[in-house]
Amino acid sequence: MQSELLRVDQSRSPQDRFRPDRQRSDCPVLLSQRLVMRAPHEEDIDALAHLANNAAIATMVSRMPHPYTMKDAADFVRRTNIGEIGKCVYAITKAVNGEFLGCCGLEPHSNDDETLEIGYWLGEPYWNKGYATEAAHALIDMAFRTRDIERIDARCRVTNIASRRVIQKCGFQFQGSGMVGNLATGGMMPVEWYRLDRKTWMSLKSWGEMR
Repeated sequence: MQSELLRVDQSRSPQDRFRPDRQRSDCPVLLSQRLVMRAPHEEDIDALAHLANNAAIATMVSRMPHPYTMKDAADFVRRTNIGEIGKCVYAITKAVNGEFLGCCGLEPHSNDDETLEIGYWLGEPYWNKGYATEAAHALIDMAFRTRDIERIDARCRVTNIASRRVIQKCGFQFQGSGMVGNLATGGMMPVEWYRLDRKTWMSLKSWGEMR
């Protein structure tokens, strides 16, 4: 997908290169150097339930139950495939063998059509290998190139250093902090809020192409 997007970009004028294609309203399969990102399906349920049943993950995201059961995994796959969860939800898998690593997705803001929020998690065996950053880059590029949006938001728990590092590597800028609910604990957790706007993304992509 990224190679396809690159070919499309190269066929456009410089003025049009970073404008969204308003004809695209789907969630295409995304390819990166090591990953394939596609819709979750039933074959993912076992791996999903195994990896997500981890308090170290559930306490860092807002809406993951703990314990996480096979029923939770099956319900997640069903709901994502009928559009009940998020705008675009992806299973993150290894390109070399299809191994399921985790999930990422985009969610619209309820009162702002020009803003999406990105979220992601990886199973603990796949932490600190660059997979989250690679998946986030692919998802962000797709969102800005195919959606008529102006900005993407991201949040992370204040103690989640790895997630903050992913967010910062993608060019997001700190906006503030606050509290959100955490389903796993039944309480609230402190989070940091970051934002990446279209102009910054365009600059980062241009700098990357010149290197």
